[in-house]
Amino acid sequence: MRIPSQSSQRIQNYRQLLSAVLLVLVALLISPSSAPAESSVKSKLVEKSLLLDIFSVDTLVVAVGERGHILRSENAGQSWQQSEAPTRATLTGVYFHNDLLGWAVGHDQVILRTEDGGKSWQQVFSAPEEESPLLDVWFTDAKHGYAIGAYGRFLETIDGGETWDSRWISEDDFHLNKMFPVGQSLFIAAEAGMVYRSDDNGESWQGLLTPYEGSFFGGMALDDAQLLIFGLRGNIFQSS
Repeated sequence: MRIPSQSSQRIQNYRQLLSAVLLVLVALLISPSSAPAESSVKSKLVEKSLLLDIFSVDTLVVAVGERGHILRSENAGQSWQQSEAPTRATLTGVYFHNDLLGWAVGHDQVILRTEDGGKSWQQVFSAPEEESPLLDVWFTDAKHGYAIGAYGRFLETIDGGETWDSRWISEDDFHLNKMFPVGQSLFIAAEAGMVYRSDDNGESWQGLLTPYEGSFFGGMALDDAQLLIFGLRGNIFQSS
């Protein structure tokens, strides 16, 4: 009778261990308790995940980020709860019209809507075949809004997000990173030092010259005439 050597015995033990690990992995993959691929996953560490945008209305605060994570607070950020979302796509922008009605956008051109302050969400649009993310969302009222994103992507809705129409606001295809109001005008912070301005509620847009060629990621109103715009390498510019 042949007695196995120590090396062959180790190999046999390794194979048995590998087979056991593979069986466990297969069981986990086919387990009926696994979350569906199109839904976000509840996580105890969600507060430490990458969060990319935040919006507040009174004491309600909602933040969105990677893997479809949505966090909401009803006490101005003192405590947080995770909301389930119908996507695992990274969410990059969020906007609320009031403390109940809001929207979130992200990768795969996903657009989500909530009517209960972010407790629950429904997907109203997606276009993964376009292979470009949406980066921000903004509404003029409960029905009329815009979603903007990479490569000049510009979507508009007039029915609260039920349907979306695509159009171009420029011959360029710069990334459109952030939309924000200043007085009666709308502005878009964009790639390559571009800023777009609309004085007719988004119907037409004008490209503005700036003293910077890097990307702008955001902006804010100081009052009805003054604004700040900021971007790469800590650059901040003011216009009055």
